[in-house]
Amino acid sequence: MPDHPHDDDFDAGTEADAVPTADELAWRAIVDNYGERAEIDEPPVTPPAAPSAGPVSGAPFGGRFGDPRAFGTPDDEVQDLDDLDDEEEGYVPPEPPPLPTVAPDRGLAWAGVFGSPVVLLVCLILQISIPTWLGYLLVVGFVGGFVYLVFQMPREPREPWDDGAQV
Repeated sequence: MPDHPHDDDFDAGTEADAVPTADELAWRAIVDNYGERAEIDEPPVTPPAAPSAGPVSGAPFGGRFGDPRAFGTPDDEVQDLDDLDDEEEGYVPPEPPPLPTVAPDRGLAWAGVFGSPVVLLVCLILQISIPTWLGYLLVVGFVGGFVYLVFQMPREPREPWDDGAQV
């Protein structure tokens, strides 16, 4: 008895003897022709067409496409675009709103948070010795500015769906 219920239906020789489908034949053709350059026959040479009724002398392609002057010139298109620009020059955008200003107390706190480490770092890199009291003052300015900014943060939580955009 076979281990699997369908093992008796499976025969290893039937897969090789199977007739290939159209998809399989198409894939085989693609694989067989992979990398080869296609050969294109040159198109047959046809005699030139008879000119249309009333050809324009000097028209391209023997006048088969009618009067080229009926289509306008590229200069006409440029003039039309210039006319559009003249109409749009009347628009004057509104003045932008003024930039927001920082309150003096917050500006001083931000200066302490960013300015104190910068001054200490520059003095360290350039090997400038500063008085001890100035070093302590810079450290206190940093810590004090940070604490002030933390306490000025809003206490209530934001709306969960607020992404900061204002309409």
